[in-house]
Amino acid sequence: MTVMHDRHWPSTREDVDNEGVDDDTNVVAFPQAPEAIELRHLRAFVAVAEELNFGRAAERLYITQPALSRQIRALEELVGPELLRRSTHRVELTIAGEALLDRVRPVLREVDAAVSAVQSLGGELVERVARLWEPLVLAVAADADVQEQRVAYEKLLANLPVPPEVTVRPVNANGVSSLLVAQRPDDPPTLLHLHGGGYTVGSAFGYRPFAGALALAADAGVLVPDYRLAPEHPFPAAIEDAVTAYRWMLDRGVAPEQVRIAGDSSGGGLVISVLLTLKQRGLPQPGGAVLMCPWVDLELKLREGVDIRRLAAGYLAGHPADDPVASPLGADLAGLPPLLIQAATGDDRLVDANALTDHARRHGVDARLELYAVDAHVFHLFSSFLPEAAEALQAAGQFARDPGADAQAESA
Repeated sequence: MTVMHDRHWPSTREDVDNEGVDDDTNVVAFPQAPEAIELRHLRAFVAVAEELNFGRAAERLYITQPALSRQIRALEELVGPELLRRSTHRVELTIAGEALLDRVRPVLREVDAAVSAVQSLGGELVERVARLWEPLVLAVAADADVQEQRVAYEKLLANLPVPPEVTVRPVNANGVSSLLVAQRPDDPPTLLHLHGGGYTVGSAFGYRPFAGALALAADAGVLVPDYRLAPEHPFPAAIEDAVTAYRWMLDRGVAPEQVRIAGDSSGGGLVISVLLTLKQRGLPQPGGAVLMCPWVDLELKLREGVDIRRLAAGYLAGHPADDPVASPLGADLAGLPPLLIQAATGDDRLVDANALTDHARRHGVDARLELYAVDAHVFHLFSSFLPEAAEALQAAGQFARDPGADAQAESA
């Protein structure tokens, strides 16, 4: 949602209260903004204006300080005047900032009231997501046969539509059975997606709807390998298949820096394992990676649970859990490409996303964390009806097109 700017704003709180005042000496003229002002820019400004501290404002909005700074800069570029004066130890409102703050607060209150009015609908959407997940969750909790779990996951995925704009065709990626999902199937694929499912369930066929949505968002061909699953094929079979599929993409003439690797849940953990394996073997890294609600804690240091312990044990099959390739939170991540990490605030796996972001940054990796107010794991799957999922996919697509865009903007 966007809010169009006003050309003139009152300069003081008293002027706001005196409706109808037509004295040009009491207004601050803002130039015509070239495009709509986004609500996130306004919320960022209000948070900083009220806290007068970027760190506290960033915590309040669940975003990083660099992201907050970018949003404030974008708002100032749109309206014209400087809104905040920054120094090493202080943040102050300018007269233009005071005028904007007084006018923006009522706008945001109206928006919040409108959102509250449709919360019941939003609740229904989240409930729909929960209902779709329920059969698989119950099957895993009951320690059902692995085939029953796979059937349950495929039924969940079958409820999601494949975008009509894409085509799906099978390919043999150096011996790894895969699907290529793209708007232009003759173009070489540049995005490799590793599906989730606890290394135990999931398939390229089931992920056609998601891969189609990702292909549209990234404007790229998406290769989805049917990597081997545990417990029949434990660690490192999935890694080997993913590396083979990646090398097949390069064999088709795509430069490594043009390739992106994405993954959801355990697929996100698999992405990091692949990047570390490429590093160990001296193979070129891709240009970037997207991790969606990643599960990277196979040592179970962050969160315990019977179900997750079974999945980890089935995948590792006795292999040491502290192997850095299997559990990247203990790995040296230096040299990895830019990472976009997306997570849901209501997801149990949020701890993994936070820990991985911090660990990657400590090793000098450009790791960016995006949080979405959703109570669902891998909410990205439901982009056909869940607004937060659609927004996250668009952000992932933008990152896939240009992983360095945000970093360049921050350093400018």
